[in-house]
Amino acid sequence: MKTRQYKQRGISFIGLLFVAVVLACVGVVVAQVIPTLIEYQAIDKAANKAKEGNTVPEVRAIFDRSQAIDDFKLSGKDLDVKKDGDKVVVSYSYEREIPLFGPAVLLMRYKGQSR
Repeated sequence: MKTRQYKQRGISFIGLLFVAVVLACVGVVVAQVIPTLIEYQAIDKAANKAKEGNTVPEVRAIFDRSQAIDDFKLSGKDLDVKKDGDKVVVSYSYEREIPLFGPAVLLMRYKGQSR
């Protein structure tokens, strides 16, 4: 009588630990990136609201009021305000650094303009 031998399939304990460590590291980075994305959305919303102003100081004042409510780090003086025909265009760009380990950082560059 012949017995069949089957190879075991699956992941070893060391492999499982490796996958868990990699997923944990990715999770930590994602948890630090999400607040910067939420901040970007708040800044974009404030820029679109600020374009309703007619003068540069008025646009910046509207943006600063939104900044006080949503509590992000960009201010009205960081905006680039231009007139495109009869429309006001509000542009912005900024950077956020997320420390990873030692001297390594993740640099996030955001820029946009009002629609």
